[in-house]
Amino acid sequence: MFKKIILLSLLVSSSLFSNTINIAVAANVSYAIDTLTKEFNKIYPNIKVRVILGSSGKLTAQIKHGAPYGLFMSANMKYPNALYEDQIAITKPFVYAQGSLAYFSTQACDFSKGVEILKNKNISRIAIANPKTAPYGKAAKEALENANIYNDIKKKFIFGESISQTVSYAVAAADIGLIAKSSLFSSKMAQYKKDINWCEVDSTLYTPINQGMVILKNNKDIEAFYNFILSKKAKKIFEDFGYRVP
Repeated sequence: MFKKIILLSLLVSSSLFSNTINIAVAANVSYAIDTLTKEFNKIYPNIKVRVILGSSGKLTAQIKHGAPYGLFMSANMKYPNALYEDQIAITKPFVYAQGSLAYFSTQACDFSKGVEILKNKNISRIAIANPKTAPYGKAAKEALENANIYNDIKKKFIFGESISQTVSYAVAAADIGLIAKSSLFSSKMAQYKKDINWCEVDSTLYTPINQGMVILKNNKDIEAFYNFILSKKAKKIFEDFGYRVP
């Protein structure tokens, strides 16, 4: 009788998430994705969302090599466009959010000089994401080049493979970092204050970071999640995490 009860409870618990979808998600969205999936499961309690986080470049490489992801939320439009052109994605890329760059330091800083703060002699290590694989790294490099200081400070760089790794470096290994503004709205970063520990990078210095989403597999549960990400509820969540929404 006891074994039957255990078996029944296992069957009941497994039925709570009868369907599982695999979602490839750019690292910068890691701070908002838990809230997004929790809200999604309030509407669709029987769909389990398995999230795979990484840099957009690496996730794209995995998708091209057959990784079983049903939907891809990139940190830019380049990678989703490439997947669509290669006929791997089955929907055209759609902008679900627009990201922003921010300077961040665990120490109080004077951000009044803007990007020139990075030339300060007291700053010897600057964390940025790898421009080759992370769209926020590409945007950071573009901003520094447009400000004509890239070559002056490039010896200070510590590269993270994703924006989440770059945040970790900015907290523990660097004097300052160029990170996704969205990361500053996570509970772990709440202790750091705007204009004291962080400040937005001048948005005119880099191309707007339009973040694109594509469906990779024809599946009603994946389509449900896709539609939720484009809903008013999801847009409000993105705004709460520092994004602009279309």
